[in-house]
Amino acid sequence: MSQSNIHAKIRSNPKFAELVGKRTRFAIALSLIVLVPYYSYMLLVSLQPQLFAGKISEGSVITIGWPIAALIVVVGWLLTGVYVHRANGEFDRLTEEVLKEARK
Repeated sequence: MSQSNIHAKIRSNPKFAELVGKRTRFAIALSLIVLVPYYSYMLLVSLQPQLFAGKISEGSVITIGWPIAALIVVVGWLLTGVYVHRANGEFDRLTEEVLKEARK
């Protein structure tokens, strides 16, 4: 079976369209969940720094902005794990089904 024939079978498979759609929607959603807070934080820090200048407790040298920034980074890491988990599960399963059907 030729390479172009396999490509054509894969592209015409409805499961391939499902895979591409699900993966794209999921990646966009996770990207927005990470990027909107990140850029909002950066915008607020640059335009309204007093919002994050307050100390987390009396006598502390740590401002409110530090834990918020750390939370944004940690959420980004966790969402990367969520994506990898789903990619290694549902997305890999769909990929295998598409490849299996294309080889028939």
